[in-house]
Amino acid sequence: MRRPTLVALFVVLAFALAVPLAGAAPSAAGRVVVAKVDGSIDRTLAGYLEDRLSEAESSGATLVVQLDSPGSLDQDAVALARRILDATVPVVVWIGPAPAKAQGAALLMMAASSLPAVAPGAGIGPLEPLDLVDARNVTLPSGGELRSVAASWATERGRAAPTFPGRAVPAQTAIDDHLAALAAISLPDLLSAIDGRTVATASGRVTLRTKVAEDASERPVDVRFTDLGPVDRVLHAMTSPSAIYLFLVFGFAALAFEITQPGFGFAGFSGVAMLGLAGYGLTVVPFSWPGLALLVAGVALLTFDVVRRALGVATATGLIAFFAGSLLAFRGVSAQIDVSPWLAAALTVGTLLYYGFALTVALQSRDRITSTQRGLVGLAGEARGELRPEGSVFVKGTLWRGRSVDGPIASGTRVRVRGVDGLVLRVEPDPGSDPAAASE
Repeated sequence: MRRPTLVALFVVLAFALAVPLAGAAPSAAGRVVVAKVDGSIDRTLAGYLEDRLSEAESSGATLVVQLDSPGSLDQDAVALARRILDATVPVVVWIGPAPAKAQGAALLMMAASSLPAVAPGAGIGPLEPLDLVDARNVTLPSGGELRSVAASWATERGRAAPTFPGRAVPAQTAIDDHLAALAAISLPDLLSAIDGRTVATASGRVTLRTKVAEDASERPVDVRFTDLGPVDRVLHAMTSPSAIYLFLVFGFAALAFEITQPGFGFAGFSGVAMLGLAGYGLTVVPFSWPGLALLVAGVALLTFDVVRRALGVATATGLIAFFAGSLLAFRGVSAQIDVSPWLAAALTVGTLLYYGFALTVALQSRDRITSTQRGLVGLAGEARGELRPEGSVFVKGTLWRGRSVDGPIASGTRVRVRGVDGLVLRVEPDPGSDPAAASE
């Protein structure tokens, strides 16, 4: 009788312990991955965010997305938000620090997250357009409407259905409209504020452990900060129409500068590199072919007048084409990221000064120097220092750098100019000078 009694007692105790444990949410491991997402969400940022989600899921960490974005750029914003919704670990989206903003796709990511937060001073909304290039680049369920789908994600997470504004609203309004759950000034403030909260994930409810330990008595939390790598950061920067426009203008200017030089140097290679980066940006951001053609044609006409060493009809036509192309090259993108007319006007004035005056004057000055140097060939002078093989020579009232073409030349020897290499005169002893002195 003793053994059945002990077994029954053990079953009762196990059941008593199992009941409260079954109702408690598991705690997330003390690991936090912070992913910084700044700017338009292009394919580089979307891939980076996908990698951070996979990393957090594989390690069981809480993912905190530090977000500041006007929306997606030629990416499926709904699919990206669904990836956050389907994450098996908590995903906290924090719009901060001030003056960060969340518009379009960023607002959709807040609705799909386990816990949305905002920094005081940030701007939230509007929801549309999701994509800064193509508003049709979404994959909603059949018959679904964007706002109702986003609201259903929030209610699926156990939050009240949010009210999406038609314009940007401040942090407190976003909290009142259930777009955000809390406000946090900084990341440390956020990690402390959300610690101990229970949030919903695709795999169930989880209690967050995010507060950084301040003394030895607290449980340690491993916080890992991530950001784009150097190469990805450059590629991401080149998805801005303004950056592409600037690199195009400066790249062409660097190549035009090489026209005024006898060789191909640093400016030329820099120009090729800038045009290469701009070319990558044009593969990401849709552009207008007629607008880009006008921009390039304007630069070509300006360069043509530089070669002619004159300001004429080509310069005037080129400036008009340059300004028109600047305004039309990216007219298909959202006004939030389009090239500013003020920037286009400023660069048009700068282009006139650069091509119409700076490069033209530089070529005219080089022509005068070249003509002067050619006039020195055949003139006699005097070595003002020993040439072994280079030294100073005095020709036509000016001290020049000289190079001997036929052995050392002693100081004081009469010399004759036989050629010019840039600013260096190639000289040899004058046949009419004292041979003994020359050999000595």
